[in-house]
Amino acid sequence: MTTTPATTHTTITAAIDDLLFNPALPLEDAVERHFTPDYRQRTDGTWADRAGFAEHIGHLRAVVASGSIDVHEEFHADGRTADRHTVHVVKTDGSEVSMEVYVFGEFGPCGRFARIEETTLLLKGAESDRDLGSARA
Repeated sequence: MTTTPATTHTTITAAIDDLLFNPALPLEDAVERHFTPDYRQRTDGTWADRAGFAEHIGHLRAVVASGSIDVHEEFHADGRTADRHTVHVVKTDGSEVSMEVYVFGEFGPCGRFARIEETTLLLKGAESDRDLGSARA
């Protein structure tokens, strides 16, 4: 069976907006919208499968009240993506965190993310926020 490549693909901004800043959208729907069933992510050296990633996002949804994303650079070619973005969040305790994120990824034929490898840099926040990019409950 041949799979036809998607003519459009998701973006980091769309994914983060749905995952973190759209609490009305159920987590499973947000993950399904932007990530393939076999999705894998490595953040700061630690790998997670799609279930582990969803667990991480569930934790973030519990501690993030609001936020925004600034994409500084973004490149897409031949089913791959790279970007540098900063995520700004206000946590439910009122504290603020900003993280710069460097991403390399790959899209599945459907246009959803199949793999992301990222490194995070804490710009603003407490030392305990340093692992927010991979934190779980």
